[in-house]
Amino acid sequence: KQTLLPLLRDEISAFVFPCHLALQRPELKHMVVELLRCIPFLLFLIFVCVLDHFIFSVLSIIQNHSFVQYSYQTSHHMAINVMGTSLMAQLLRSTIGALNASVDTQVETSNLACLPKPRSMTREQYLNTCLPLVALALLCLAQVYPFRLRRVIASFYFPKREKTRVLFLYNKLLRQRKNFFQRQRRRIAWRARQPPGLGTSLLEWCHQHWPWLCRCQPRSCTLCETPGSPWHQVCPAPNCSALYCDRCW
Repeated sequence: KQTLLPLLRDEISAFVFPCHLALQRPELKHMVVELLRCIPFLLFLIFVCVLDHFIFSVLSIIQNHSFVQYSYQTSHHMAINVMGTSLMAQLLRSTIGALNASVDTQVETSNLACLPKPRSMTREQYLNTCLPLVALALLCLAQVYPFRLRRVIASFYFPKREKTRVLFLYNKLLRQRKNFFQRQRRRIAWRARQPPGLGTSLLEWCHQHWPWLCRCQPRSCTLCETPGSPWHQVCPAPNCSALYCDRCW
C-alpha cells in the first residue's frame, strides 16, 4: 500500500475535487474564459437589434415624408333638347338625342407601391433571437459538472490508461514539490524588493505611532494567506514581521 503525500495549500487550488459542489478555481477560470467567448455573439446580437431598429426608423421617416397622392375628378354633361311635334323635330330627337351623355370620372393614385414597407422585429422574434445566447451562457455555467464525469467514464472503460495518467500526474507533482520551497523563497524575495505602496507606508507609520493598532489588524500567512492563529510563526529576522502558518514555516 502506497501513501500519497498530502497536498499543500498552494497546490490544492490547482486541483479539481469531484465531490465538491461549489465551483473551484480551475473550473471558475475555464468558465470565465467560455463566458468571455460569448461576448462577441452578444455584441453582434445587440448590433443587429440596433441596426434593425435604426433601419425601421429611417424607412418609416421616408415613407411618411415621401407619400404623394393624386386625385383627378372630371364631370361632363351634355343634353340636347329638340322642341316641337313636327316630323323633323321627331327625326332630330331620334338622331341627335343619342348624343346626350353624362360622364363623371374620379381617379385617385399614389406612390405607395413604390415606397419601402418597413417591418420591424416583433417581441417574440427578439426573444427567439436572445434564447440561443441565453442557452449558451447557461451551458457555459453548467458544463463544469459534466466535465468532472470524464475521468470517471475514462476510469470505467479504460482503467489501465487512467491509472497511467494518474501516476504521471503524481510523479509530476513530486517533481514540482522538489523546488517548491525555492520558488516560494524567490516569491517572498521578489515581494520584499518591491517598493511599498502608499497604503503600506501609511499603515507602517500608523503602527509605529500607535502600536495597539497591530492587535486590531487581521493578519494572515505571507505565503498561503491563511488567517492568523496562535500557531502562526513570526519571522525572527530583524526588521521583518512576516507571519507564516505552521505548514509554510
